[in-house]
Amino acid sequence: MKNGINFCILGQVGGNDRGNKAGGVNYLCLPNDPENGESQKDDNAQLFGTEYEIGSSYKPSGMKGDMYNKEVPCAMCFQKRKSVHMMIPGRKTCYKGWTSEYSGFLMTAHKTHSSKDYLCVDKDAEPYDNKGSNEDGALLYGIRTKCGSLRCPPYKDATDVRCVVCAK
Repeated sequence: MKNGINFCILGQVGGNDRGNKAGGVNYLCLPNDPENGESQKDDNAQLFGTEYEIGSSYKPSGMKGDMYNKEVPCAMCFQKRKSVHMMIPGRKTCYKGWTSEYSGFLMTAHKTHSSKDYLCVDKDAEPYDNKGSNEDGALLYGIRTKCGSLRCPPYKDATDVRCVVCAK
C-alpha cells in the first residue's frame, strides 16, 4: 500500500447537525460497513453526513474542483513503521525529520453554526460520490485568518489557512 500503509478503513465523514445546540463537536470517520443498532422512536438525532460547502466564495485558493454540497469521504489507516502523526495548522510543509502524508487547507463549520473541530482537508480532496443534493447536516467551510489577537506578521489578514499532516 502507499506510504507504508498496512491497513485502511474507508468511510464517510459524519458529525452533529450545524444547528444542534448540544452533542458532539468532533467530526467522525464512519466506516462504510456499519453494524447498526436497533431503531428508536425518540428523536435525538446527532449524527449526520458531512458536506463540503466549498463553492466559489468559501473555496480555498488552489483547491481543485467545485464540491459544493458533496459528501466528504475519509480513511482511517494504520502504518506499522510510523507511530506519531500530527497535523500542523498554518504550514504546508513538515519540519525537518518528519514525512508529509498530505497537505491541504484547514476547514471547519461556518462561524454562525455550532462549534466543530478543525480538519486538515487534502488540497486534492474528492467527493464521497457524485450525489449533490443539499442536505445540510454537518458542514465544512474553508476558513480565513483575522489579524488582531492573531499577530500579523507573521500571519496575513484574510488568507486561507494551510495545513499539513506529518508522520515520524
